[in-house]
Amino acid sequence: FSFPEPSPTQDQDLLAQLPFVPGLREVLMLRQVHALEHGTVWVLGEIFPGVNSESLGGLSTDQGFYLYGDVDAVSLRRGVETALRRFRGGEWDLAVHPRCGTNLSVSLLLTAGLMMGTSFLLPKALITQFLGVGIAATTAAQLTPDLGSLAQRYVTTAIPFNLELINIRPTTDFWGQEAFFVKLGWLA
Repeated sequence: FSFPEPSPTQDQDLLAQLPFVPGLREVLMLRQVHALEHGTVWVLGEIFPGVNSESLGGLSTDQGFYLYGDVDAVSLRRGVETALRRFRGGEWDLAVHPRCGTNLSVSLLLTAGLMMGTSFLLPKALITQFLGVGIAATTAAQLTPDLGSLAQRYVTTAIPFNLELINIRPTTDFWGQEAFFVKLGWLA
């Protein structure tokens, strides 16, 4: 089984078919912004030798994304523009990032589910339950990277065909941390 390749009009087509669904545009934009956030982090790590992409982090909203870490505004702008260009050129793997919070969510859900399942299925003896927890945790750790990537690819990100860069501004987030906010708009 394989999924169809992304289409530049897929989200616009969905909006046209389901205009009555409240918040659909915001969800679609959030998925695209999330992908662009990942793409920007990848690009910054690749083309700017002074930027340590391991120290970068992001938080997506339906209006744009916050980028935390040691990067300047000029490099960030070039990174966003380069990521958009590369996405539109077919480099869709930029949407998936190994340090994404989606992977943590998948890991937690999978671990909890497997632990509950083994707890119910195995005999209630302490050693059996302890072994079941270990097997569940090990299994979840083995499955998480692949399942997390699939979740990112098909659920939490979408190729940013409909986004345009509006501006980048330094800001302080809700928790008082300094960041850049990359404001994005929806191309009609």
